[in-house]
Amino acid sequence: MILDSNIVIYAAEPSDFRCARFIEFENAAIASVTRIEVLGFPGYDSLAIDRKQRLHEIVAGLLEIKLDDVITERAIDLRRQKRLRLADAIIAATALVSNLDLVTRNVADFKNIAGLYVINPFDDRD
Repeated sequence: MILDSNIVIYAAEPSDFRCARFIEFENAAIASVTRIEVLGFPGYDSLAIDRKQRLHEIVAGLLEIKLDDVITERAIDLRRQKRLRLADAIIAATALVSNLDLVTRNVADFKNIAGLYVINPFDDRD
């Protein structure tokens, strides 16, 4: 499964009980852009040291699926078809090309993408 940036960030919270379980899955992975989003957001420098360390540990422990030509072309197609932000297009394309489910809280960002199965840890039905 591909973990969206928000899932990695929630999983780093000591009180999290919904998302942390997903980082333990054997096939848990992130897109390259997810590492950029998680470790490069503007408020990162104001985080406590232990929170930064936890984010780095989580990211380092996940398989990172690198952006390649196939994923890039799929992301281009998705952006042409849908009104997706660049990072969301890359994350969705990574999941689709890798034939993996996407775990995200932001289900609306990925709606109506053919072939993409989305899991929302905050939806009690999942």
